[in-house]
Amino acid sequence: MAYTLKIVEDVDTLRAVAHPLRMKLLGSLRADGPSTASELGRRFGESSGSTSYHLRQLERFGFVIEDEDQPSRRERRWKAAHDMTSFRTAALLEDESGRQLLNVAMRQVVDYLTGNLGAYATRDLSGTWRAALGASDYLLRLSADDVNELRAELGAVIERFHARESDTTEAMSVALHVLALPRSDL
Repeated sequence: MAYTLKIVEDVDTLRAVAHPLRMKLLGSLRADGPSTASELGRRFGESSGSTSYHLRQLERFGFVIEDEDQPSRRERRWKAAHDMTSFRTAALLEDESGRQLLNVAMRQVVDYLTGNLGAYATRDLSGTWRAALGASDYLLRLSADDVNELRAELGAVIERFHARESDTTEAMSVALHVLALPRSDL
């Protein structure tokens, strides 16, 4: 089963997804599966009207769709239309509002990453899981073409593991973050 990708290349689409609640809604639909506006509202402490509005905005820009399985005629159940989102930063950085929105979206991504790091540091994990999980920091000197090649190869490896998702009782959902960033000056 291949990952499906939504590529954000324009400011209007970025504006639709960069809203903090919309990113949470989309992330929840991806991680936890289909849900209704009411269920998502309870999860995030929002009214169903608010979550319904934001879900319709995400639908308008192709991030979410109605789930094929609708257990009730009273309330729509939504699902993520894609497994992941990629921002085409070069096109977005040409516009001042694109730069600002990209900054907002990246702060949300950093918050998500920070939350996962915090969960790792505080969660009670077995010795096997403690040994398996962790973070690595590789410093490389690469060209842009090298980075593109590396990301493609890593993507292929991740795709192989995604296709064979484990259904054993010891399996858990793991957030694998792959970042290719310029090194900050220390």
